[in-house]
Amino acid sequence: MTEGNFVDYVKINVASGKGGKGSIHLRREKYVAKGGPDGGDGGRGGHIILRGNSQFWTLYHLKFKRHFKAEKGNDGGKNRITGSNGKDIFIDVPLGTVVKNTTDQSTIFEITEEGEERIICEGGKGGRGNWHFKSSTNQTPRYAQPGLPNQEIQITLELKVLADVGLVGFPNAGKSTLLSVITDAKPKIADYEFTTLKPNLGIVKYRDFRTFIMADIPGIIEGASEGKGLGHYFLRHIERNSNLLFMIPSDSDDIVTSYKILLKELKKYNPEMLDKSRLIAITKSDLLDDELIKEIEFEIKEKIDEEFIFISSISNLGLIELKDKIWEMLN
Repeated sequence: MTEGNFVDYVKINVASGKGGKGSIHLRREKYVAKGGPDGGDGGRGGHIILRGNSQFWTLYHLKFKRHFKAEKGNDGGKNRITGSNGKDIFIDVPLGTVVKNTTDQSTIFEITEEGEERIICEGGKGGRGNWHFKSSTNQTPRYAQPGLPNQEIQITLELKVLADVGLVGFPNAGKSTLLSVITDAKPKIADYEFTTLKPNLGIVKYRDFRTFIMADIPGIIEGASEGKGLGHYFLRHIERNSNLLFMIPSDSDDIVTSYKILLKELKKYNPEMLDKSRLIAITKSDLLDDELIKEIEFEIKEKIDEEFIFISSISNLGLIELKDKIWEMLN
């Protein structure tokens, strides 16, 4: 999905450099009648290397440059001089980037650590010079190896947002409003569904100068695991969040049923998501009186065994307690 400057999906073509040729050369030197072969080896072609960089949070820098080609290795020279290697090309990507083969959509590897370097295309090996092939029966070989060919592949880069807490809920559940209140992030907020079409990250300030990262994930709907409502684009961002905050509005028809639908979609997409720590936040609770709150509490405790909290981003109800509970989940 692409919105504004946030890009979390891009296809690029990468090609390494081919190896340099081995040299065919016979030593020519004054007073040396038969110098023999002295052709050097060819240099290695340049690699294409993906490198994790925590300073990047989007793939936007790759949106307009889709082709990367490394230099070829230089040919070998006389006096057994090895040709220089082709220059490697480094492509910086944000942490949480998944690299796939565009042809068959198979996952090649993932970049999750700062400074992690993975070769996606190896440069061709340089050919051996003719001095490697001399023997007692062939003292002046007049042949050498060519360099090995390069590799070329089209890859798809998918970014999965890395955060401590991910906000999960249906569209218009108040996720972006909460993020704008407890962090300095400024997500787009409006009174219609699917206002958020890209993940938004914010840093939550906690006590004693401690912080944690919160991700506002676009709303998912029933059937999202099958691709409805751009579900596949949105659900993948939930995979990398260590904890999940389920946000369900207090004016929902059935809070427990809504929660179970969300759980079902996560389980269908990836059963491992249910292993994450979970907390339910009943949003827009400033609309409830004490009697309604007690009724909802009784209903939730009776039907599911999950921890929950009542919050309101408008009146700041329960936000300090919410931060405390999230910090407990993280530690």
